[in-house]
Amino acid sequence: MALSDSLLPHLLGRCEEAVFAAEGLFVAARQSLRMRLGVSGKLDPRKLDLYQRAAHGLSWLATYVEALRQMARWARALERERRLGTLEQLILQAAFGEYLAQLSGGIPMSQGEIIRLSELGLTAEETDGFVHAEVVVELIAAGNSNELRAAIAEALAHHRGAIFFGDPGLDDTMTMVREQFFRFAQDKIVPHAHGWHLNDELIPLAVIEEMAGLGVFGLTIPEAYGGAGLSKLAMCVVSEELSRGYIGVGSLGTRSEIAAELIIASGTKDQQAFFLPRLASGEILPTAVFTEPNTGSDLGALRTRAVREGDHYRIYGNKTWITHAARADLMTLLVRTDPASSDYRGLSMLLAQKPRGSTTEPFPATGMTGSEIKVLGYRGMKEFEIGFDGFAVPVANLLGREEGQGFKQLMQTFESARIQTAARAVGVAMCALDLGLAYALDRQQFGTAIFNFPRVRDKLVMMAVEIVIGRQMTYFAAREKDEGRRCDLEAGMAKLLAARIAWAAADNAVQIHGGNGFALEYPISRVLCDARILNIFEGAGEIQAQVIARRILDAGVN
Repeated sequence: MALSDSLLPHLLGRCEEAVFAAEGLFVAARQSLRMRLGVSGKLDPRKLDLYQRAAHGLSWLATYVEALRQMARWARALERERRLGTLEQLILQAAFGEYLAQLSGGIPMSQGEIIRLSELGLTAEETDGFVHAEVVVELIAAGNSNELRAAIAEALAHHRGAIFFGDPGLDDTMTMVREQFFRFAQDKIVPHAHGWHLNDELIPLAVIEEMAGLGVFGLTIPEAYGGAGLSKLAMCVVSEELSRGYIGVGSLGTRSEIAAELIIASGTKDQQAFFLPRLASGEILPTAVFTEPNTGSDLGALRTRAVREGDHYRIYGNKTWITHAARADLMTLLVRTDPASSDYRGLSMLLAQKPRGSTTEPFPATGMTGSEIKVLGYRGMKEFEIGFDGFAVPVANLLGREEGQGFKQLMQTFESARIQTAARAVGVAMCALDLGLAYALDRQQFGTAIFNFPRVRDKLVMMAVEIVIGRQMTYFAAREKDEGRRCDLEAGMAKLLAARIAWAAADNAVQIHGGNGFALEYPISRVLCDARILNIFEGAGEIQAQVIARRILDAGVN
């Protein structure tokens, strides 16, 4: 493998210079949009909607700048530990070359939406100052060369069956965690995942019991409550490898993560003592019951009511897109307890227990009915629409024993939920790379493996590079969370970018399979369906960009 001889001795320093240049571009773009929106104090949501395309473009610009910053930090950390090898330098060079080129020429917000610097209100001088900066020109030229792609491809050809491609920068403990769950997923999940998908089957309880034995459901729950007491970074590592096996399995842990975080942050001592050990052991399988048919992302407008009658609430209304609802034992249920309210201030969170359903009788609870929503992918747990007509929940199961706090309590979990979703997206992208690489190395056309054709090879190279980018963004957000710092911005960026990376990887892996990629018998067809949901749930890409824009355009944020 070979790096550019002229760039190699100074690569990391030049990348850090490029980050500085990109940061200056972002500051100028943000100031321009602030002036356009008239932001001097509080941001006007109506103006933000009026300039939504530019605002979302600014979110993507900020995300790219953060991605480059985290790639430079990853490489610098590896260098300090004498772990920055040739492969890692190749990946770094490719990442900067490609993302700087996209910053200069246009960032794809989706397949048909390219945001360009001219749309962000930048002056010609500001745009030219970045696009023609010596370091930017140099890294774009070096990072998009045939020589560089061929060098990465050479390393990738030896990656088949390996745990990861390039040093992810983890310590020995996290590396052991990854190895354990990689082996579990490869042995117990991968051989069966496609059958579960094709037959639209629930993930077997025996697998869930094995996951419980490995500590998946209590990963971040404190040891005092029977959990492992590990970090959000550990959650990311585990979620990656489980989702690499099958996103349905990787997502089982999300249910417990959300429920446990709600109870740890807002539950009373007795609620914590009762629920947390049972969540950690897998005795209780939870589900999140938030979304309604006519509210979607506007949770503050939900209508499901909880009417107090003595020592119980009676629930009336409908919920939709409830994952694993039939088999779950506990619903974290967002309801309106103040009938006079019409916004988030009248919402409360209930820890609503219910009997576990079966295939023949999915909802055996009085006052509760449900119907399955058939889906393209993200199977293994099943999706449901649920109707409540007098379903009873003890008042003692009001989270925190205080009404009107439900929306605030839920918002406290969004950082972790989006970090975990970003990790799942990285895992799905890894699965697409595994399948695409194996097929390209095995498939013979015109007397050679199709891996040797540059258009095939280059797709796999960019998958691998972007997986490293998405992973470092996700790990950064997780570490911020572990340090107790606010990280809704970082989590949102990680989720926004990783979801796009997963879809691109799956789509390109299907293309590598050719017609076989369109055949249900090939697992890549499943991965394509699974990848598509990642840009929709836990905040659709457009909602995510809107949230990021609000944060970075706020006059108090630097």
